Amino acid sequence: MEYLTEIKVRGYHADFYGHVNNARYLEFLEEDRWAHLESKIDLKKWASLGLVFLVVNINVNYRKAVAVDEVLQLSTKLYKVGNRSAILRQEIHLKRSGETAADALVTFVIQDQSGRAVALEGNLLKEIEKIGKPAESAGK
Repeated sequence: MEYLTEIKVRGYHADFYGHVNNARYLEFLEEDRWAHLESKIDLKKWASLGLVFLVVNINVNYRKAVAVDEVLQLSTKLYKVGNRSAILRQEIHLKRSGETAADALVTFVIQDQSGRAVALEGNLLKEIEKIGKPAESAGK
């Protein structure tokens, strides 16, 4: 599994109970999405073409409480590609034990200057597949 992001859990990530607040998981997942996108796709080129990567839905499964001082490793994979949207599968693992702390399915679209989701085909699909070949293909 490819890990581009490691995060040490600090006190400000924790809630009253001493474990990571559920809202922080979304920030951790976003850190890893950006790491993957920046390392594999020319986002400045996309911006010059008026295209933006836009998250439209996130479903998170919280599997294990995470305490302060834990080190997390995050992974992001392309899971499914449809006609106008695609899904990333993201996981957060405890580095020490390898246990899964959370996993998420993140649906995104590529939006043009008019605010519409564009078709994921041709060169745009090739760009998206730089994140990795999808585990599942939909609508193709």
